[in-house]
Amino acid sequence: MKVLLRLGALILISVAIYALGFLLFVATLPQPTPELPHADGVVALTGGNTRLDAAISLLERGAAERLLITGVFETTSKFELGRRFHGGPRFACCADIDYTAEDTYDNAIDAAQWSRRHDYHSLIIVTARYHMPRSLTEFSAAMPGIRLIPYPVEPAGVDMDRWWSRPGTVHLLHQEYAKYLAAVVMTTVRGAETRSSSRRAAAGGDSP
Repeated sequence: MKVLLRLGALILISVAIYALGFLLFVATLPQPTPELPHADGVVALTGGNTRLDAAISLLERGAAERLLITGVFETTSKFELGRRFHGGPRFACCADIDYTAEDTYDNAIDAAQWSRRHDYHSLIIVTARYHMPRSLTEFSAAMPGIRLIPYPVEPAGVDMDRWWSRPGTVHLLHQEYAKYLAAVVMTTVRGAETRSSSRRAAAGGDSP
């Protein structure tokens, strides 16, 4: 009986910690800003028209030298994106389209490779508010030497006012919170594996 009581108490504590973490996650989501940031490049993660509108506008207003749109559907051309999202001369010359990324991890890897090719040291990250914590986690792990400037946008159809009274929004935020926790765990594990591999390589290099 005591074992069951202890197990029940442990479950209740775990649920309470998880719930408090979720509430903290939602409460600390970054707010959209009217200020124009400046960096070497802009990276837009696909997943809604609001993201692309904002990213292309940043490029056209001179916030960065180039734009990477990562995770574009393979049948969507650069010309079509420019036409749909009001791309101008800077979009025509200085926007790059990635068709290979399938998730946020892929987005981060592609952006890291892109930033190295252009020798960039700072990036503006454009994605939805609820997606920004996970994006910054993956991007920071993929490019630890790059300064990341979040530029969150309010996605169409997601109303954060009184989100707790909207079941669809609660479900979306909870899904994203779970993915964020998974991203934290995975980036930590990958980082530990990388450090371990580096130490083994260093030890092997010192051997006679």
